[in-house]
Amino acid sequence: MRELLTTFGIGLVSGVLSGAFGIGGGIMTTPGIRLLLGAPALVAVGTPLPVIFPSALTGLLNYYRRGSLDARVGAWCGVFGSAFAVFSALATQFVGGTVVMLATAALILYTAGDMILQLIWPPRLGLIAAEEQDGFSPSDAAQEDDVSQQRHPAVPAGSLPLVALWKLALIGGATGLYSGFLGLGGGFVLVPMLTRWLGFDIKRAIGTSLLSVAILAVPGTITHALLGHVDWRLAAVLAVGVVPGAWAGSRLALGSSDRGIRVAFAVMLVVVGGWLGAAELGWLPR
Repeated sequence: MRELLTTFGIGLVSGVLSGAFGIGGGIMTTPGIRLLLGAPALVAVGTPLPVIFPSALTGLLNYYRRGSLDARVGAWCGVFGSAFAVFSALATQFVGGTVVMLATAALILYTAGDMILQLIWPPRLGLIAAEEQDGFSPSDAAQEDDVSQQRHPAVPAGSLPLVALWKLALIGGATGLYSGFLGLGGGFVLVPMLTRWLGFDIKRAIGTSLLSVAILAVPGTITHALLGHVDWRLAAVLAVGVVPGAWAGSRLALGSSDRGIRVAFAVMLVVVGGWLGAAELGWLPR
């Protein structure tokens, strides 16, 4: 019963983080399965992937209803990343679980640093999106203190510019590599890339990321399942927790300020990355 409740709790917390930050939830389920449930490292990597799909879709509904989603960008990133997710999932059996866990911690901390830098020096906005908000102009942007009030509409109808497709290919490929190799869904990498490279506001980046990680979870799940890295019993219990958690997390994020979300995102990454890295290095008891 204790293991059941712990697993449900991990799922609930990961669902909240998924909906709030667009990360798929694996950033909490992987360390939780590894450190709290004592599962083998590669099982901790593979088991969160089937749980990401219902979690991401649940949170995605709220962002879609609020218009904080660029479906085409999310779909392209997911498609470009799928092949890389399979390749990197296959690679995990050759490098060992400890290497994967340490790589996970290092990447989480790197992403936290990038998000902190974006708080200090905000990226330029609207690389592939045109501002269409009524009464809004570039001069108004300089006077806005809260970036969340700025609207970044979807990529205009028609074919995406070639430069945008190249950027989406790079972003999707990187996200797919991390998704399959680390079992984290890739959203914690995708969200900062969308804000820095494409100039998305944080809420649109989160909504778009949820669509991408839902797509990426499918090939990663199939590959890890074939490798025997998925504990389906744990995954089923986690899924029960992530659905209400993702719904609550997305509603919370949509009602928060842009800066508040960025600060919370960075703090969460520092705590989880530091905790996981210290535990794998034997500095903390498991």
